[in-house]
Amino acid sequence: MLQINDLTFDAWGRRFFDKATVSLPPGAKVGLIGRNGVGKSTLFKLILGHLTAAGDEISLPRNARVGSVDQEHPATPVSLLDTVLEADEERHALLTRLETADPEEMGEIWGRLIEIDSDSAPSRASEILAGLGFSQEDLQRPMSEFSGGWRMRVALAAALFAEPDMLLLDEPTNYLDLEGALWLEARLKKYPHTALIVSHDRELLNNSCTHMLHLAGGKLELYTGGYDDFEKRRAEKARLQLSAKAKQDAERAHLQSFVDRFKAKASKAAQAQSRMKRLAKMEPVATTIEERVAPFTLPSPPRPLAPPLIRLEKANVGYEQGRAILKNLNLRMDLDDRIGLLGVNGAGKSTFAKMIAGALDIQTGELHRDKKMKVGWFHQHQIEAMDPNDTPLEIVRRAMPDASESSRRSRLAQWGLNFEKQDTTVANLSGGERARLLLNLVAMDAPHVLILDEPTNHLDIDSRRALLDALNDYEGAVLLITHDRSLMELVADRLWLAADGKVAPFDGDMDDYAKFVLDRAKQAVKPTQVAREPAKAETAAAPAAKKVAVEPLRRKVEAAEQVMNRRTRDLAELDAQLADPQLYVKTPAKAPELEKRRDNAKAKLDEAEAAWMDLAEQLAEAEG
Repeated sequence: MLQINDLTFDAWGRRFFDKATVSLPPGAKVGLIGRNGVGKSTLFKLILGHLTAAGDEISLPRNARVGSVDQEHPATPVSLLDTVLEADEERHALLTRLETADPEEMGEIWGRLIEIDSDSAPSRASEILAGLGFSQEDLQRPMSEFSGGWRMRVALAAALFAEPDMLLLDEPTNYLDLEGALWLEARLKKYPHTALIVSHDRELLNNSCTHMLHLAGGKLELYTGGYDDFEKRRAEKARLQLSAKAKQDAERAHLQSFVDRFKAKASKAAQAQSRMKRLAKMEPVATTIEERVAPFTLPSPPRPLAPPLIRLEKANVGYEQGRAILKNLNLRMDLDDRIGLLGVNGAGKSTFAKMIAGALDIQTGELHRDKKMKVGWFHQHQIEAMDPNDTPLEIVRRAMPDASESSRRSRLAQWGLNFEKQDTTVANLSGGERARLLLNLVAMDAPHVLILDEPTNHLDIDSRRALLDALNDYEGAVLLITHDRSLMELVADRLWLAADGKVAPFDGDMDDYAKFVLDRAKQAVKPTQVAREPAKAETAAAPAAKKVAVEPLRRKVEAAEQVMNRRTRDLAELDAQLADPQLYVKTPAKAPELEKRRDNAKAKLDEAEAAWMDLAEQLAEAEG
């Protein structure tokens, strides 16, 4: 599908690609992986044509449609459902033409609409929107009523609905909750065309992708399988490279020893010269160099507190008196608890986290907490609220006012921010560097409870693993809210579900919850029309309404008949070619291809006949 041949690209004073070559097979779901800043987003821009390489190193099949999610959808007065439907440009253009088309042109337009299954488009769009967290009531709301984060979901929904031949997704789960990420994982498995996905979500890469495309050192290398398969093969490749290097080093030492011993002897001069030439021609074995990932520092509380840390009894919590978001909470948290908080966006997860952190009081009921309990609370708004002109060193100076300058710099270095980064403004730090700084800061005072609300949004896979290791070593309680299924599975030993104004234990594991989410998304898609008894007024207006309803159906039947006739002619032509005895004498190799085309033509004719019969029955009912 996608061909990249000897791609070399320089920009902003550095080389991103150095004679990179790869070919992506049609229909593959490919995870594009590599360290932050290595050039993954740059490759997307090159494929989309936003950046231009020196020649035609990047190629796609002729007329191939490429789709991506570059930015949130604009806040227009168009309804949510119509916005997504318009993403299918051909269908939208056909329906627009139909409004002003001549009668003789209408048959052709209706025929094409039937071929692309236009009637099912609203239900397909509704299913996608439901999977991404939109309610049935949202479908008719204008885009201007949705926040930026929700409009990003609309942009993703539009890209999935349009089904381009080449779909490019850059960190699609960053603006989804866990429920949306689980649905997207299942959806990408069934995507009918090629997809290239940049993601640090290990579960999505393992469960949705058929290939991994690794970008490192300006080169692209394609591996089959998911991320776990890639890691195993990469480790085996590194082991073989080290083994080959050791053998080569031993051979070099042996040759060099001979040269050193005998190059001065006339009788051995020729042999010594020969070995010197062999040494000069030996290409060094390239070895995989893994960059070190700095660990996270999450110090455990020095003294355990008496259980429970927190106990809730019939507690209600909300922002306006008398209007509780979460009601009748009866829960407790102990020092050794690792709790994963599940629930769709808007179900009250962040409200619950604020209450546990002490940033929001309960309205009624009882909340018991140890007065000595310290809480470390990380959430995404902290990253957004950082002063862009601040520096990591200035932030740590405020957090460690009595420490020496060398102690502060040493602490930042332990967190993975080297000397140069310590004096860099927040505006010039990457999202991962800012997240790393804040995660270490909130845990610096050894809290008894760590509340982590989407801690992985800006972390690459290796940094996520370092965070997992740190959490497993941490001996306090953890409340985790994340769309990263792998982190949730490996950290949480208890699951709580926020839904319907409550937070209660969820009976099951993450596989059970994934099934629960997908089943709920299917049930959320309601039929677009509901059968009901006609009222008297409707009965009185029946003749006029009947005429309005019958005419479009009659045109559809005529269009379907034209499609059926065309399919019949195609099949007859192929039958005639296969019946010709000369085919098997002159070009026998062509016969299997014609038989395959004949099977496809017969299947298309069957579909056309079924569509015609269905429409004919609808017309008969309407006329009756």
